[in-house]
Amino acid sequence: MRVAVVAGPDAGHAIPAIELSRRFAAAGHEAILFTGERWFGIDVPGVTVAELKGLAPRSDDDDADAGAKIHGRAAHIATEMLQDLSALLPDLVVSDVITAGGGMAAERLGIPWIELSPHPLYLPSRGLPPIGSGLAVGTGPTGRLRDTVLRAMTASSLRKGVRHRAGARIGIGLPARDPGPCARLVATVPALEVPRPDWPAHAHVVGPLLWEPTDVVLEPPPGTGPLVMVAPSTATTGVVGMVEAVCEGLTGTGMRVAATMLDPPAGSLPDWAVAGRGRQDVLLRAADVVVCGGGHGMLAKALSAGVPAVIVPGEGDQWELANRAARQGSAVVVRPLDAGAVRAAVETVLSRPEFAVAARAAAATAGSVEDPVAVCEAALR
Repeated sequence: MRVAVVAGPDAGHAIPAIELSRRFAAAGHEAILFTGERWFGIDVPGVTVAELKGLAPRSDDDDADAGAKIHGRAAHIATEMLQDLSALLPDLVVSDVITAGGGMAAERLGIPWIELSPHPLYLPSRGLPPIGSGLAVGTGPTGRLRDTVLRAMTASSLRKGVRHRAGARIGIGLPARDPGPCARLVATVPALEVPRPDWPAHAHVVGPLLWEPTDVVLEPPPGTGPLVMVAPSTATTGVVGMVEAVCEGLTGTGMRVAATMLDPPAGSLPDWAVAGRGRQDVLLRAADVVVCGGGHGMLAKALSAGVPAVIVPGEGDQWELANRAARQGSAVVVRPLDAGAVRAAVETVLSRPEFAVAARAAAATAGSVEDPVAVCEAALR
């Protein structure tokens, strides 16, 4: 089949779309990836990369309003990509969860489409506290009452989002009611998912979609001390200054630091620390602990490799993911960023073997996922 995969340029969303496209091509399908120019130069055998039009902000966009930002821009992207998508005439469109314009464009053209969530399922549930709170499911009468009250407090925002989406859909010739995708690919480590009483029948946990954007291997500093891998968040909502804080906190401990990052830190590093571009999957094989921001991509890589984490979450869903990993037992959460707190957390993780045991248990859940390509094939039968 011919598949159009749609995702914006943010690494946390583009990289899973790239990996999914690669898997389509490896299975003998034709994969066309619509994304931002940041990824035009990638070389993935069998995958064609095309421009996702409509990404540039417009003068009247209101980015302070999340609903307007997501749904209004999605409608604009859908309109902009209609011509390219109609010329391609794919059998299926797979659209990233926050790049909803791909799904809208597919619906306009009568093409089946599937939603790709490069993180746990974030749909609201009658059995969970609001997503983003970081809270565990309440137990007992008091806990259940707390969750009910919190869901009621967020219900108006959810209804506002539905109205935003309906208005955006009407504006591009679609009915107000959104029928949704024919399936959802939930690309996460099962250990980060939370059981819910209303799990959608068409949502499939397919495991994290991980792809390395470089072939460079970052060599750790020489020595025999524990290796601390640092992976600052690539999201605009992530914490800044992480590498510097880790180096300050670990001074004198005998530990080594290797930080993977797209741009080198502004200042110099001690001789027991290195930073630069490098394959994270290779570095994880040698790492004893990861210090990261809690973005799903890096956290999923760490858990898939069975490496425990110290998480310094920023905004967005990083707080939710950090607390899920902590409850699973594989991570310690530090907030706000503080050199001394990071040092204490790293020493805790390294001195207590139960963190590594929990991380390996998370990695072992990889065998319980579905094949995303098979899910997509089945959706067209």
